[in-house]
Amino acid sequence: MSLLAFHDVHALYGQARILNGVSFEVGGGERVALVGRNGVGKTTVVNTLCGGTRVAQGRVEMRGRTVKDLRGYTPAQNGIAVVLQGRGILPNLTVEENLLLGSATARRGAWTLAKIHELFPILRERRMNPGSALSGGQQQMLAIGRALMANPDLLILDEPSEGLAPVIVDDLAALLVRLGEDGMGILLIEQNVSLIHRVAERFYVLSKGAVAESGSLRDVSRDALQGHIAI
Repeated sequence: MSLLAFHDVHALYGQARILNGVSFEVGGGERVALVGRNGVGKTTVVNTLCGGTRVAQGRVEMRGRTVKDLRGYTPAQNGIAVVLQGRGILPNLTVEENLLLGSATARRGAWTLAKIHELFPILRERRMNPGSALSGGQQQMLAIGRALMANPDLLILDEPSEGLAPVIVDDLAALLVRLGEDGMGILLIEQNVSLIHRVAERFYVLSKGAVAESGSLRDVSRDALQGHIAI
């Protein structure tokens, strides 16, 4: 059973059509990349999940069930956690308070505050600091830690490598592979070809709001994938 599937989804901002028949799916333990140049609708996929667009045609399925009334809390209700582009750290909350927000779903699982601190020791050291006082890399750790605190079955990350130093991107790649191997689905929305190739098993290329190509990462070179992003 797929954890998330779009079937011929057409989505609008107001009267502007952004998605023009997008279809893809992610199953448990799968690591899937959604790629494409800026402006083709990648972030709109996330916004559609959270009710930020109007679905004019097609359907969105979560855990094999069609969801018609998409709201901001709908993904969390269905075991899906999202790490937003820009990280979405709440500046008036401490690091620990930001993390605890992720546990509001009350889903049972292995990810606890102690385990997040084990994974990212800097978040324990700075737990009483404002979330906005962290560096860019530390804020990304906080955003991922907060998402994991929801104990999701599927983790969606929108441009997670943006603004990160290469060594932190290396750590991110290793973490995402490990999460996938432990059974968590990963949907990586990304333009960093190196990260995509290290993490994902399958890919979908978005172009003009629709899927133009899909396949296995084993069958596509980095240069060919870069061409899809750069066009």
